[in-house]
Amino acid sequence: MPKHEHHKHQDGHAHGHPGRHVHASPLGRNTAMTWAVALTVGYAGVELATGLLFGSLALVSDAGHMISDALALGLAWFAAWLSRRPAGARHSYGLARAEVIAAFLNGLAMVLVVVLISVEAIARLLDPQPVQGLGVMVVAFVGLLVNLIVALILSRGERTLNSRAALLHVTSDVIGSVAALSAGAVIYATGWAPIDPILSLVISLLILASTINLLRETLHVLMEGVPSAIDLQDVGKALAGLEHVANAHDLHIWNISSGQVALSAHLELGSLSHWPEILAQARGMLSERFGIEHVTLQPELSGVPRPGHAVVKMMARH
Repeated sequence: MPKHEHHKHQDGHAHGHPGRHVHASPLGRNTAMTWAVALTVGYAGVELATGLLFGSLALVSDAGHMISDALALGLAWFAAWLSRRPAGARHSYGLARAEVIAAFLNGLAMVLVVVLISVEAIARLLDPQPVQGLGVMVVAFVGLLVNLIVALILSRGERTLNSRAALLHVTSDVIGSVAALSAGAVIYATGWAPIDPILSLVISLLILASTINLLRETLHVLMEGVPSAIDLQDVGKALAGLEHVANAHDLHIWNISSGQVALSAHLELGSLSHWPEILAQARGMLSERFGIEHVTLQPELSGVPRPGHAVVKMMARH
């Protein structure tokens, strides 16, 4: 069936698959991801080597961030490519949710990184190690520039949960580089080594807060929760308020993936003669007022019982 047509089946279901979703060029986004991965991996090696050489946990932790970022960016790149594969017999919605799964996995990876850095920072506080402040400052400054370039590359792409997860990793590296630079400056000026693990702990807590928010959002999508920007009751009342519609029930709204909202509902009508115009009005209203583009609506005659069906939600017409 053509993708951009309305389909009315014998069972009374009507589906809208509008062609208004605009995606960035996969080639363009993949090229950006490739550059981001290359820059991240390259300088992660530099920071790891110099961090071990200068005895700086801040540099080593930042290198750990960057290595995890490279893996995260690679996963994000693969998920973005996978999500653009067409729908098929086994995956009727396509593989768009691969990006959400990648975002969730990247969030879990960030939690692991935070735990490992925190454990090492506490060990450093209990047993301070000498740090070469000037060397740390120079390497951290260059690392900061590299991370800012990578963040700029990623920020110019689509804003999906997947890209946000990748950008979160890189943003954490920007903050980590600032922490390493600050630690190097304090140690160079005062010789106070504990500032290195202290700043590592502070940055880890900041990163953890952002990671928890991301995990909460991705879990909400994976559990097919109603998008936070949409009120289920408002949508039900709007559908029930359409002309010739008596009630709306069995209303479900969920995210297929980031930015792709789907809806299904049953509409009770006094007569099926007005169904084509009701369908058009409902789809237009849902798109304009709520940004819902993928719509499945089933008409039902008022007062006609449907054996074996339990009404989940009833929206009275106002």
